[in-house]
Amino acid sequence: MLKDIEGGRAAAAQLAAGAPLHSVLDVADPADWLALDAAVREATWHHPQLLPRWEHTVLLPADLTQLDESRLALALCHRDGRVRQQALHQLVRAPGLLPLVVIRCADWVGAVREHARLLLRETLTVDSALDLAPLVLRLGRRDRGAFGVDVLGRVLRQASSRQLAVLFAAPDRVVRRFAYRLVVEGRLLGPVELARAAARDQDTVVQDLCATAVLAALTDDHATEEVLLPLLSARNPRVRSAGVTALRRTGLSKQAEPFLSDRSALVRGCARYVVRQQGGDPAVWYRKRCAAADDAALPPGAVIGLAECDNRADAALLRPLLVHPAAGVRAQAVAGLRALECVDAEQLRPLLDDPAAGVVRETAAALLPSAKKLPADWLLERTSSEWPRHVRVGAFRLLDARGGIVALRAAVGLLEDADTKLRTWASQSVQRWHPSPDERRGDAQVGELLDRSRHLFSDYVLRRRKWEAGVNS
Repeated sequence: MLKDIEGGRAAAAQLAAGAPLHSVLDVADPADWLALDAAVREATWHHPQLLPRWEHTVLLPADLTQLDESRLALALCHRDGRVRQQALHQLVRAPGLLPLVVIRCADWVGAVREHARLLLRETLTVDSALDLAPLVLRLGRRDRGAFGVDVLGRVLRQASSRQLAVLFAAPDRVVRRFAYRLVVEGRLLGPVELARAAARDQDTVVQDLCATAVLAALTDDHATEEVLLPLLSARNPRVRSAGVTALRRTGLSKQAEPFLSDRSALVRGCARYVVRQQGGDPAVWYRKRCAAADDAALPPGAVIGLAECDNRADAALLRPLLVHPAAGVRAQAVAGLRALECVDAEQLRPLLDDPAAGVVRETAAALLPSAKKLPADWLLERTSSEWPRHVRVGAFRLLDARGGIVALRAAVGLLEDADTKLRTWASQSVQRWHPSPDERRGDAQVGELLDRSRHLFSDYVLRRRKWEAGVNS
């Protein structure tokens, strides 16, 4: 691959010397063609000495009939639009240069552009369109690039799903999206193939496109394990939610119950809808599982799922789970209490020392509204280097939310911390600090702390902060 403009210049020089096109660039890589085009144009303007033989030849359009494929490629990239247009007339001798015709379809010179477009319409076949799709779609993002995409679509609509399959494995997700839109539009794939594609592809757009198409095409005749299993076992939550929806459409709503405790809120919500539609009560299902506070196999999704049913009385089932042996359950119990607005700061405070980072993160988020009620010295102690990083982060997050001199003291204390992220966060906290209106003015400690962090301020801003705090400069 031509990595940069220097690589493009070197490739142009080799082509000018007569090197075969295939030995100079990867003809299957759109980036190589685009780099060559840019490098030749740049070289003819600013570095003509790099291509002495070629420069002399291509400035004589009448002699273009004498050029081989390599030099004709250079002529198609020439800075002079007249040379580019003359070169287009010679394409019948060099069908391997069709990628440069695609590029010229977005040319800035109207006459060149129209000639290239006529050539593309006349020469593009299904086979060549499959090869050129990555380049056409990449150019489609440019000005005047829509024409190529339109022609590509018209040609590939004549292709079969077997022919389009080569694009399904393309590394460029834009190419895969384009190909799957064509097969969905043309109904070229059945529910089984679409379900497998939705579960297999890593791009969320392709996943959504194929999963939605499965639901649209699904009938009782297709309600087989081959369709449902790929959807229900997919890693992407949107695909799994489509699978849960398919259960209802195919009369298999009872199988949606295990997904009430899915790790994704989207899938849980979809499963609750399906269960309710068949007369069930998800809240009862959740309560039954969360009532067993000593169940080591309790899924965390069931805990937060109970809170998502939005009954504050269920907080009584969540509180015993704060000491569950599984960190995921403890974290979701905290998140559930927060969602139900049933947070007891004193009850949650010990979880700021939890060995699991996820639990501390959820606890800090739940305690943010109560930050001023927490003991300042207790939090400050947990920002010291003796504590695990996640505990320090949680404590500083609460101190920062608390504001006032306590937040400033904590932030200044971390300005030289060994942890880069904590140090950066502390610097930002100091820079946006302002005295709280409920604190007394003129505290000498504020002046001392600001002086220790003077490297973060201009002289004017530092004086302004001190003036706000009632401290003499």
